[in-house]
Amino acid sequence: MKNLVFLKATLFFLFSIAFTGLFSQTITTPRTPSPAANITQTIGISTVHVNYSRPSVKNREIWGALVPYGWNVEQFGTSAAAPWRAGANENTVISFSHRAKVEGKEVPAGAYGLFFVINKDNTGELILSKDNKSWGNFFYDPANDQMRANIQLRTIPNTDLLTYDFINLTKNSAELVLNWEKKQFPVKIEYAVDDIVMENAATELKGAMGFGWQGYVSAVNYALQNKVNLNQALTWIDKAITLNNSFTTQSTKSAVLTAMGRSEEAEKNIEAALPGAAEVEINAYGYQLLNAGKTGKALDIFKMNTVKFPKSANAWDSLGEAYTTADDKKNAIASFKKSLSLNPPANVKANSEKYLKQLGAH
Repeated sequence: MKNLVFLKATLFFLFSIAFTGLFSQTITTPRTPSPAANITQTIGISTVHVNYSRPSVKNREIWGALVPYGWNVEQFGTSAAAPWRAGANENTVISFSHRAKVEGKEVPAGAYGLFFVINKDNTGELILSKDNKSWGNFFYDPANDQMRANIQLRTIPNTDLLTYDFINLTKNSAELVLNWEKKQFPVKIEYAVDDIVMENAATELKGAMGFGWQGYVSAVNYALQNKVNLNQALTWIDKAITLNNSFTTQSTKSAVLTAMGRSEEAEKNIEAALPGAAEVEINAYGYQLLNAGKTGKALDIFKMNTVKFPKSANAWDSLGEAYTTADDKKNAIASFKKSLSLNPPANVKANSEKYLKQLGAH
């Protein structure tokens, strides 16, 4: 009986705790007066993300008052001297998807507490802390600093609500700025975009993408366009050729060889692939030569295309353009007229007619 009474009392006690806990919780409501915000910027294939809270000026004196100059000794927490939390409420947190350079200093990928120090002369200091989960700056510990860098503040038009933004974007960098009241805190962030893209490509090509030739060609084309990792690109295009030995893959290999200064080898490679090329591929190669100033070689390729595809209006139209570039008016006119005789599609017809008009032939 005593055991039963004890069991009932225990159950009642546990129920009371659960009941009280249930009804002591509060609903989610908007955060005031400093709403939460976030901003993300992509640089290359990498991202920078900032989570922060946005206090307003509200006719308050900000610098040297609400935000003290220099290092601040808080009345709460464990910090002996702390920088400004760069916002309100919890830590302002900045996250890097890949290793980055921040104000010229290497920073590993990850999330960091973002802090600033402001001085009366508009100089300042940026601090990234490996502790990104504390509340504000009350528990700031310099032992957790990942990096520090000096910055120079700028004067801007009044901004009532604290705002982060990204400006001055380039291929490899962007400037993160904090704008509040009439001051701007700039932070330059850089990613080694080409290295990151190529490293990511190597990883992706070890997965499902590596079973098809297209992924290798896309990686090689990036290397070509940006003139990076050509030795790796040559390895990748050879792999693509084993999966799909075609004019597309062979011409891409020729482009890599040319970029490596192996022009003779590149020319032999593409000539060996030409017999199996489609009309559009031969035409594209002809224009590649024409745009490179190799008019004589381009003419040979366009002529070959008309021999292989004598009923192609587009092949004759392209040959006409090559003759025009070579200042061979007679053969250009003959080629354009041949194109028009083959009932060309509207765009090819318009092009041939345009050139004939320019050449004085009607």
